[in-house]
Amino acid sequence: MKIKPIYIVLILSITGLLFALANTPKISTYELVDDQAQNANDDYDKMMDVLTHQRCMNCHPSDNIPKQGDDSHPHYFGMARGKDDHGFEATNCNTCHQSENNLNSGVPGAPHWALAPASMAWEGLTREEIAERLLDKNMNGNRSHDELVKHMTEDDLVLWAWQPGVHANGEQRTVPPVSKEDFKKAVENWFANGAVIPSK
Repeated sequence: MKIKPIYIVLILSITGLLFALANTPKISTYELVDDQAQNANDDYDKMMDVLTHQRCMNCHPSDNIPKQGDDSHPHYFGMARGKDDHGFEATNCNTCHQSENNLNSGVPGAPHWALAPASMAWEGLTREEIAERLLDKNMNGNRSHDELVKHMTEDDLVLWAWQPGVHANGEQRTVPPVSKEDFKKAVENWFANGAVIPSK
């Protein structure tokens, strides 16, 4: 029986395709997992670079005393946590700190200026311990992952870190080492990928 030319072409095409597939370099599943893990670690590192910066850490003290400046010295005037994280009646945070930076006095400001709740004290903790506390609903104000993302990427007080204004002497306050947009992306990606804390 004579084979028609069209079938010969078809057979040769299929044979060539199978040969090509057999010789195509394979992408290891382990390499893909490693790449994903590396990306997640990068997001984690960017997020933690911000959370451990003075602009955030000064308002997350472990001794109930707010800190000031890049050297994180204790707040002047004997300020302390007081009632509802807003200081005391005679020295309430909002006596000086308004809803925006005061360009004349150099006093920083943002909406609902206050210390972070005592349960979110980060001062002196490792990055891993901060992440654990961040994710613990008993410590984070009973926030879900979605609520944490919203808080960290939309809250005006958090985002103030990138618009901290100037000191009374006119010197610009430092900002976190990661841009605001990169921080937001890192937070969103880290939570989207399961909020995994890298092993020590």
